[in-house]
Amino acid sequence: MSASIPGDRFAAFRHASYARFFTARFLAAFAIQIISVSVGWQMYDETGSALYLGLIGLFQFLPSLLLILVTGSVADRYNRRAIVAICLAVGAACALALLFLTNAGLFIPWVVFLILTVFGIERAFMGPAVQSLAPNLVPERDLANAIAWNSSSWQTASIVGPVAGGLLYGLSATAAYSVALGMMVLAVILVILIPKPAQRTGSKTVSWSEILAGFHFISREKVVLGAISLDLFAVLLGGAVALMPIFARDILVLGPWGLGLLRAAPGIGAVAVALWLAFYPIRSHAGTAMFIGVALFGAGTIVFGLSQTAWLSIAALMLMGASDMISVYVRETLIVLWTPDEVRGRVNAVNMVFVGASNELGEFRAGTMASIIGAVPAVVIGGAGTLAVAWMWAMKFPQLRRIDSLDAPDR
Repeated sequence: MSASIPGDRFAAFRHASYARFFTARFLAAFAIQIISVSVGWQMYDETGSALYLGLIGLFQFLPSLLLILVTGSVADRYNRRAIVAICLAVGAACALALLFLTNAGLFIPWVVFLILTVFGIERAFMGPAVQSLAPNLVPERDLANAIAWNSSSWQTASIVGPVAGGLLYGLSATAAYSVALGMMVLAVILVILIPKPAQRTGSKTVSWSEILAGFHFISREKVVLGAISLDLFAVLLGGAVALMPIFARDILVLGPWGLGLLRAAPGIGAVAVALWLAFYPIRSHAGTAMFIGVALFGAGTIVFGLSQTAWLSIAALMLMGASDMISVYVRETLIVLWTPDEVRGRVNAVNMVFVGASNELGEFRAGTMASIIGAVPAVVIGGAGTLAVAWMWAMKFPQLRRIDSLDAPDR
């Protein structure tokens, strides 16, 4: 590996293996965003069903839940680089299948859901492997720099990817899936070109008792339980991503490019707050800040649901992303500081499932409600539910509300 310069912001990129990994990860994340926007828009074009929009998220979430005992163990026991390459190849095959169905005029919902299930399976396996691979590619002194760049690459893809997906779908669904396929293939090649890194294999078998140890700790530690469950129910109720095709086409009349802007808006708000927190971290009233963030997320959701003006809808989504970042920042810091090292991995595994549940099941909740009562009431009621959750959790978890600084507790 190449030597890095002390204090170098690009230290991680001095190592060729990491540079290839970073590029592959960015391309894959970008492609996922393009596919997500395109499938949602095309599904609504073909079916006009809000329920089907919700099912898109459900079929991608279930594999990560059902395979929780397997995916982490595989990443610890086998070659992570090979796992990532195989998963990316499967992702490319899914993009190719969507491209084929589109060109053949066979965009049938149940077939698409089957493809999305496979897509969810590969992402379930790739997630732990990707998170664990980066530390194998850089020396410990450059690990913090690598982690920071990993986070920025995902946020950048989450902002630019949806816009690109909307613009490409505006040209044609074929163009969107073709570009996503090309990015996935290039990502596979880059990962294959990474020399096999040194890796310690796990010595323990993941079991139900080990997973349940994480649940047991969370149930005992009220601060961690409150932080995780607050985010779970707030996003579960306030999630409106699945319904954006409806708002873009039928309510705001923006078209595919407008859908891309709507999908990118929360990411823009999140990145702005993340940059602010990097320079001005929360030093006091952290618990209060978390509850305010959740409440603002709910208020932004209500405004988005009621808005019939594009600029107001985009502003509301940016507020949602910004306020959610405040909540995420406090929650993730609390989980790290309040969780003993010996159970941190299992607690984080539970947290990841909860985060996935809040996002994908939130989309399913929104789609199901919208199919029954309409998109606008589904979003507004969800936002009101988020406000109610913020208030109830503030009363139920006073320890969380009263946390002042984000320092490790005395034990």
